[in-house]
Amino acid sequence: MTRTPTLEDVATVAGVSRATVSRVINDVATVAPALRTKVQHAIKKTGYRPNSAARALAGSRAGAVVLVVSGSDGTAEEIFDDPFFGRVAGGMIAHLGALGIPPIVVAADSDRARADSVALIRHGRADGAVLVSTRADDPLPGVFVDAGIPAVLFARPALPAPISYVDLAHEAGAALAADHLVTRGCQRVVTIAGPTDVLAAQDRLTGFRQAMARHGHAHVAVAHGNFTQDSGESAMHHLLSTVPDLDAVFAANDLMAVGALRALRDTGRPDVAVIGFDNSKPAINADLTTIAQPLEDMAAEMSRLLLAQIADPTQGPQCRIFEPSLVIRATA
Repeated sequence: MTRTPTLEDVATVAGVSRATVSRVINDVATVAPALRTKVQHAIKKTGYRPNSAARALAGSRAGAVVLVVSGSDGTAEEIFDDPFFGRVAGGMIAHLGALGIPPIVVAADSDRARADSVALIRHGRADGAVLVSTRADDPLPGVFVDAGIPAVLFARPALPAPISYVDLAHEAGAALAADHLVTRGCQRVVTIAGPTDVLAAQDRLTGFRQAMARHGHAHVAVAHGNFTQDSGESAMHHLLSTVPDLDAVFAANDLMAVGALRALRDTGRPDVAVIGFDNSKPAINADLTTIAQPLEDMAAEMSRLLLAQIADPTQGPQCRIFEPSLVIRATA
């Protein structure tokens, strides 16, 4: 060809529709293997550049997507420094970047910011959004559902809503922590739970208590933190004062577990086993036993679900639930 090959050229050579080519380029899982192979051969034959796919999503105008973050308590730049939000953002950017699709990162913690994120898409600067929020009462998912904009949510919505989402089996992860502590012979086990208005924190607390009950522990003392290191340290001091002979603690995230380690060190209790949740960089740095959730893989799946929705707006909401795993290090 003497001109730049187009999506239509690939479709003609492959003998498929333009929409099918778009779905293959954007890694939509619903494409049959035989069709995928035909399109991939046609791409090579025509010399079509996959990074042009960003402008050729079925029905799209911009070839970009928005990562909308709510509850980060920071700017878009600060999101990448957060152990949780940074991994989610990084996983999404890595997956979309390989497809030549630029994500736009937006922090949306106000009505004005939420409206602006919707306007980005309505004004043609993006084709859909991935939503990440830690607040159970966050109106963000409802805003995008009401606007009729393609969107995928990280974690199941607190209120029933027709929106696709990706989540972790949080109760199963907490049960892994309980099973491990009991196997180690721990008898006076306590837990530092996350905020009561966060669904993931609720699930982790429920899963831990139920698993401990299955092991014969009728009561587990709990103190609540807000997922920060300082709150974990404060909660640990409280538990030490109420359960002085405790021998193990499960914290609902790694930052609170690191705070608990600091409190235990300061009070001369290195004998207490500690398990966190997330397998973030703070856990690695502290040699912390933790429950891993594959945030990068989950973020990539969010991107795939969104691209599939953009390519085929008629498909209904879908969800993907990932399984956690236990990572054993020095603390338990």
